[in-house]
Amino acid sequence: MTSRALLSWSTAVLSVLLLTACEEEKKPYAWQLPPGFPEPFVPADNPMSEEKVELGRHLFYDERLSGNGTMSCASCHEQQRAFSDAKATPSGSTGHAVPRNSPGLANVAYLATYTWANPVLDTLEKQALVPLFAETPLELGMGTRLAEVLQRLREDARYKELFQAAFPEDKDPIHEDNVVKALASFQRTMISGNSPYDRYLQGDSTALSAAARRGMELFFGERAECYHCHSGPHQTNSFRSKDTKLSERDFQNTGLYNVDGLGAYPVNNTGLFEFTNNPKDMGRFRVPPLRNVSLTAPYMHDGSIATLEEVLDFYMAGGREVTSGPHAGDGRTNPLKNPLVRPFELDAQERADLIAFLESLTDMDFVNDPRLSNPFEE
Repeated sequence: MTSRALLSWSTAVLSVLLLTACEEEKKPYAWQLPPGFPEPFVPADNPMSEEKVELGRHLFYDERLSGNGTMSCASCHEQQRAFSDAKATPSGSTGHAVPRNSPGLANVAYLATYTWANPVLDTLEKQALVPLFAETPLELGMGTRLAEVLQRLREDARYKELFQAAFPEDKDPIHEDNVVKALASFQRTMISGNSPYDRYLQGDSTALSAAARRGMELFFGERAECYHCHSGPHQTNSFRSKDTKLSERDFQNTGLYNVDGLGAYPVNNTGLFEFTNNPKDMGRFRVPPLRNVSLTAPYMHDGSIATLEEVLDFYMAGGREVTSGPHAGDGRTNPLKNPLVRPFELDAQERADLIAFLESLTDMDFVNDPRLSNPFEE
């Protein structure tokens, strides 16, 4: 073989190898989705990969990610509680109170907005910045001690491997942008789709009890009106997927408060109004999904309702009257309340049936999924 032919042959082989490597790098992430679930929306600048997910799982459970090294994301989002924490409202890493309830994280990949009321946080990447860096309220408190937190990660040989595998194109991959991307990637895999209700929809007529089936009819009926706000595969109108052309963003005032008789909510919890300054948005909060709702008590944006039975009492009354204290007022007559929140009646059997349906939304495979569990306990 001549030198020129050898050079041409070597060049061709190298081109094939490079092309193959590029194709391997561009190989789509293999989603493991329940039947009927669409592919989640993923920002173009943070494509999914197994390596990012695994790094994000470690970061999610690591207390070293907080400024003082005492708290992790999992401190407020426990897997056995569908990634909620059983508290009315949590405390940040320095002990300061956080004014809003820690929501469960099942199927967060499909939400159109994040946190209880911020319409700007429309990706998990944007949302992650809040607990990591916000100071009012302070949660993980990473902001003022960022260099210290990153140094902790750089000193860990395991993290060096995980970051390099997740971001191989980055010469110095251990930095805050990649922390955020990895956390978001892991949270996108928190997909719940094997509850009794899911199995019933997939054709298993035995998956729901007779009581749950009766409760389902009430839930989707005009008397209780639940489905108007809690519709779709995740029981919320706030929805976005890969193919969604116009994402649904749903914020509602349910009559939880009426502090001044004119519709006011407590000053530190005014909902969408805090961001829009539109008086009509006073008390409007994002409609939460109901996936695993039996595991995520207490309820509402401030955790002020303890049980599902009490939530049902609240909606049957058309809102809540707070009879004493600084938040006293009759939410039932809140002029800004969604008109669908109105009194209705259920007998004892119907109440039990509706609760049985809500309990059928529980996916125990999700709360026991080892792919979502604490890697430091393996």
